[in-house]
This record gives sequence, structure tokens and C-alpha cells, in this order.
Amino acid sequence: MKCAELIRILEQLAPESCACDWDNVGLLVGRREKEIKTVYIALDATDETIQEAVAAGVDLLLTHHPLIFRGIKRVTTDDFTGRRIIALIQSDIVCYAMHTNFDIMCMADLAAEKMGISGALPLEVTCEADGIPKGIGAVGNLTEEITLDTCCEQVKKAFDLEHVMVYGDPGHRIKRVAVCPGAGKSDVEEALRAGADVYITGDTDHHTGIDANARGMAIIDAGHYGMEHIFIRYMQQYLKEQAPQIRAVAQERRNPLRIV
Repeated sequence: MKCAELIRILEQLAPESCACDWDNVGLLVGRREKEIKTVYIALDATDETIQEAVAAGVDLLLTHHPLIFRGIKRVTTDDFTGRRIIALIQSDIVCYAMHTNFDIMCMADLAAEKMGISGALPLEVTCEADGIPKGIGAVGNLTEEITLDTCCEQVKKAFDLEHVMVYGDPGHRIKRVAVCPGAGKSDVEEALRAGADVYITGDTDHHTGIDANARGMAIIDAGHYGMEHIFIRYMQQYLKEQAPQIRAVAQERRNPLRIV
């Protein structure tokens, strides 16, 4: 399958046009006419990830976070981004990113489903797909009211985590839940306006946590990687179904954050 054809399949799931204006998604390195037989799926295009892709002899590296995010004026081995781009080109590996377009079209709904949230709606509507509002994050209700500590346990189970960080009283009652995988600080106000009892996200800072508590909403910080790693297995399954002739290899779970 040509790279251009595979891109059309990926676009059916999460069109590049749905990404946020500030984002950089799509084909970032490589040739559209490249023949694709093996895809390596990871969250980030780190040095280690690229080394693994090269060693595995893959044709395309599919990541959630973009390898190239801001404008660059030169591609050299003097900086880590340049080194990564050169390594990919030398091995003729295509690099394709699905970031906020995947967040908007898939990630929030997937997280809400894992948490058992019913009637989920976007926290921040950014576009429509077939007349259905889509956007960043999701908010909805649990089937029954639980405590904050119980909710923490459910988050750990849903995302296969050993720990989470939490701002709020252990007995705080939870019924309405907002989720935003990744860095969700910018949508705290949206969660509050939606009447969420708890906001489950990643990369929460101290003041965001205590200020949300003061306004009646708990926050569970499950980590950026902790929630978004679901992208990897989801896309592996999607490719198996939509492009069965391609071998889709999922990177093993490897959270870059360690708590020691």
C-alpha cells in the first residue's frame, strides 16, 4: 500500500482539517509514494522510538505527538529534532502524526467509554462530523454516585495505572465526570461550567488543583502518558481492521515519568 493511500485511511478516522490551528499534524517526514508494509505506533517520536523503528525495519512511524511542532530553520545533527529527522530520512521511514485531530475525533470519546461515562458530550466543541458536535474533552454522568477515592481506583483500572495524583477530599461525591486526556489545564473552566464533580486529565499544576477544589470540583491527574497511551493500541486495532495487509506494531508501554 502506498503511503498516500494509507493516509487516506487515517484521514477517514481523524481528518487533518479537524486539528487545532496551532497544531502540526499529518505527514511530517517522508514520501507519499513510499510503499508501506509495516507501521510502528508510538506516542512520541523520541530517539529511542526511532531507533526501535529503524531496528524493526518499518516503513512508517505513526505517532500521536508531532515530531515537528514549531517552525525550524535548519535540519542538522546539532539539535535533537534535526537528529531524529535525519535518522528517519536515512532509513527511508515516513513519519505521520495524529494529534489534536485524534483528540477531537477519538481520544475523548474513548476515555469516556473506558470510564463508563454515559451521554458524553464535548467539553469544548471545535467542529462537527456528520452533524455531530466534536471537540476537546468530554463530560457526562456515571451510572451511580461514587466517592472520589473510588473514582481514583476506577481511573487506575481503566487506564492500567499504578497511581494517580488527586486534588480533593476522599469522600467527595462524584456523579458528573469530565475527562480530557493529555494536558487539560486550558479546559478546567469548561469542566466547571459543565458542572463536573471531578475533572480527570494530565499535567495538572498545584494552583489549578487547589483552585478547582475551592470551586467544588476535584481533579484527578492521571498523567499525560498515563491517559494518552490508549492511542497506541487503538490505532493498532484500527489498522488491523482497515488495512489488514499492513503489519501494525505497537510500542510496548513505557511511561517516561517515574515516581521514585
